[in-house]
Amino acid sequence: MAGNLKQLAVCAVVAWGGVAMAQEQAPAPAAPAHEPVKAPSADAVKSTWDYFYKAQGQGPVLVEAKLCTEVAKDGPNKFECTAEVGPEGVKANTNVMVWQSYLVPQGDTVEDVMIQVKQGNVVRETKDVKLKGEGWRARQWTGVRLSKAGEWTISVMRGDQVLKSLSVKVL
Repeated sequence: MAGNLKQLAVCAVVAWGGVAMAQEQAPAPAAPAHEPVKAPSADAVKSTWDYFYKAQGQGPVLVEAKLCTEVAKDGPNKFECTAEVGPEGVKANTNVMVWQSYLVPQGDTVEDVMIQVKQGNVVRETKDVKLKGEGWRARQWTGVRLSKAGEWTISVMRGDQVLKSLSVKVL
């Protein structure tokens, strides 16, 4: 009888151990669903369509610009900024990308957009950006090197008009 009790105790330990193991290996809960996106008004959609299809020669609309250290080359986030520069800044000699998203009228080619990089009040670099109106969204990322410590300003410009300025601290 002592042997039977010992076997029963071993079976119980194995059984409970198996249950604990299964609980430890259970899959993580599913990621929360994406937040619903608010539908634009009919007027907003119509004005966007009108601009894309009828505004040739009027130039691009800069929708978004940000400083990134990574842009996805493939996968579901292809061509998106996947690592944005934080408020803590970056180390000297870091390459960053000025990621931009535009609405360019269909069929247009725009060649007067540029990225201007300044350390304090000194212009360190200017790079041309070429955009084509081939789809609803034209994305572009332009690499720049922030070579020295200090406060830097990176501006997206069209001619002498600043479309957006981004500041970054270089350590």
